[in-house]
Amino acid sequence: MAECYAKQIQANMKTKQIILAMLMIVSSALLFTSCKKSDSAQMPNGKQELSLYLTDGPGFFDQVLVDIKSIQVLVDTTKDTRKNDTCNWDRLGAYIGSTLGNRKDSGLVWTSLTINPGVYDILKLRNGVDTLLAATQIPKGAIRLIRIEIGTRNSVVKDSVSYPLYWPTNAPNYILVKLKGHETEEYLPNRLRLWLDFDVNRSIIQERDNKFYLRPFFNFFVEKRTASVSGKVAPKDAQAVLTLYNGTDTAYALPNREGEFKIRGLKDGTYSLYINASNGYQDTTYNNIVVAAPKNTSVGFIQLHK
Repeated sequence: MAECYAKQIQANMKTKQIILAMLMIVSSALLFTSCKKSDSAQMPNGKQELSLYLTDGPGFFDQVLVDIKSIQVLVDTTKDTRKNDTCNWDRLGAYIGSTLGNRKDSGLVWTSLTINPGVYDILKLRNGVDTLLAATQIPKGAIRLIRIEIGTRNSVVKDSVSYPLYWPTNAPNYILVKLKGHETEEYLPNRLRLWLDFDVNRSIIQERDNKFYLRPFFNFFVEKRTASVSGKVAPKDAQAVLTLYNGTDTAYALPNREGEFKIRGLKDGTYSLYINASNGYQDTTYNNIVVAAPKNTSVGFIQLHK
C-alpha cells in the first residue's frame, strides 16, 4: 500500500513538472509574441525610426569641439528612389521644409531629427565609442540626404592650447551627407540605424595664416556590413599613432589611456598596420591582417621596444 502511495506521489510530481514546463513554454511564447507586437504597434503606418550615431576618425589634437545645431534628413517616399538619382542634391540641400518648393509631386520630404544641440567633443568618440545623435520617426522611404547645421562655437585644442576653428568664407553653415538610399541597416522591422564617422584628419585644415578651418568630412557605415580591427599597444610613453591601410583604403587610430584601440567601418580585404612610435621607440608594421564583415579581427597585444 505504501509503495503504491509513493508511486502515486511520484506520478503526481511528474505531472506537475510537465504542466509547469508547458506553462513556461507558453508564457515565453506569449512574451515573445507580445514583444513583437509591441515593436510593430509602436510604429505608425508609413513611418520608420532612424537612429543616427556619431563616431570619430581620430586626428592629432587634444580636443575637437564642434557645435551641432540641428540635423534634417531628406526621405524619398516614392517606390523607386533610382528615378531621383539625377537630382541636384546640392540644390535640394539648400531647402528645408515639409516639401521641396516646386517639387511637391517628387515624394522628397524633409524631416527634422530630435537631437540635443550643443558642442560635441569629437575626440571622445573613438576606439569603438559613439554617441546617439538622434532616434526619430521619419516618413518611410529611402534616405537620400543628411543635412547637419553647424554653429559658431567651434574650436580645437592642440598641445593644451585652444584655437578657434573657423568656417570657410562664404560657405553655407551646413554639411550635406549624400546617400544612395540603401546605406542604413534595418536591425528591427521599420527601425534603421547608421553611423557617421567624423574624419578629423580630412575635416580640419591649418592654412598658411596658421588658422584652423573646419571643412567637415564624414564617412558612413553600419556594423553589419563592415569589419573592424582591434588590439592593444604598450607602453603608453610610445605615444603610438596607428595607420591601417591597403591599396584602396586608409584608416587611423589613437590608443586610449590603456593602450586599447579599435578601427571600425572597414571594407573586406587584407590590410597592413603601421605603428608610428615616439620617444625613442621603434616603428613597427604588421602585414597580412585579413578582415571580413561583420567580424572583428584582433591583432592582440603589441609591445613596442626602443
